[in-house]
Amino acid sequence: MINKRLLIKNLLAHNDENSFYDKKRQLNLGNKEGKAKFLKHICALSNSNPKNNSYIVVGVEDEENEIKGVDFFDDAKLQNLINAYLENPPTVLYENVHFPHLPQGKVVGLVSIRPTNKITALRKNIWKYYGGAVFFRDGSISISKVFDLDVKDTNSAVVAEIEKHAHNNIELTLDGVIDFMHRYDSGLHPQYKVFKESFVLCWAGLEKRVCGRTYYSRVDVALINEQVRLFYSTHDEVEIDVSEDSFTLIEYVRLGINNSYKYYPLERVSFVFDDQGSYRIDTAFLFVPPVFEKKLLHHLYNANNAILDKLSKGSPLNKRGQDDLVNLAPTYMLCSLNGFEAAKEKLQQLSILLKKQDEASYQNLKDTQRILRKIKYQ
Repeated sequence: MINKRLLIKNLLAHNDENSFYDKKRQLNLGNKEGKAKFLKHICALSNSNPKNNSYIVVGVEDEENEIKGVDFFDDAKLQNLINAYLENPPTVLYENVHFPHLPQGKVVGLVSIRPTNKITALRKNIWKYYGGAVFFRDGSISISKVFDLDVKDTNSAVVAEIEKHAHNNIELTLDGVIDFMHRYDSGLHPQYKVFKESFVLCWAGLEKRVCGRTYYSRVDVALINEQVRLFYSTHDEVEIDVSEDSFTLIEYVRLGINNSYKYYPLERVSFVFDDQGSYRIDTAFLFVPPVFEKKLLHHLYNANNAILDKLSKGSPLNKRGQDDLVNLAPTYMLCSLNGFEAAKEKLQQLSILLKKQDEASYQNLKDTQRILRKIKYQ
């Protein structure tokens, strides 16, 4: 079993970006340009590595190879994006890998691209790239090619050696469990369980009982063998169910208006472990958008637009505007889910403006974007 933290270290130590791995400070999948560049790199790495895995490491400064980290990223059906835009798409996995020196909530993203032994191409136009375009890696650069399109196996041996040196052992697993248990105080109830004598899964969360049911917030779930964080959230309410061969999370989101809120189930994720030393992830999308009175939503939408206009102009907000700022993104999302088409464009404008505001408002925006991304890919 590969320890993903060791794998990242070995990749970074292997000279610089090359034809089997790339590194990025961050991914920007919120617009067409960012998606197009990501798809180009996936296409190029897949075509340049027909027999071996290839990788993108996210959260690393390019010049100094310094590990800076990025926010925990829920891939939200990233494979669906790849399948929609690529011909002969590879299987792609995004994992959030824990590094002890990073701040709480920060991880390194590892994108693993499985070999296909086929030519991968863009299926349709996106940004400035045309459907039918084929990309390969030329050293550390992804370039388009219109000739010499044979897939060539040049990296299998070196990638196999790197992966071999990243395999886990008992010492690393025990160190990982101890590190996790020490990271959280007793109020977050850090726990661990061994599944099928092979997998060690740790989790922690702030526990509360509501109507006879147990819910958790500030939840962190990690698969220690691979140093992969399976789930992380400082805000959402989560229900956890543990059996002999599975670990299941049901994630809830808090939504409402005028200080009247309810928790709505968003998604169920089950990690199922088998006797053959492997596991799978089963997901079910549960979210049903709440419906609100149109007249009330129009009032809130117009009030939001007034605040957005002031933010765009750099005008100061009064006390009421400051209080409403934290709910700006969630309210726009509710408007969008209730048929206000222009609300999505307003959310895009907020992504830059709220970075300059308080942390809670910006965090609500990121949570809102994550929910909308999940809805989009269903």
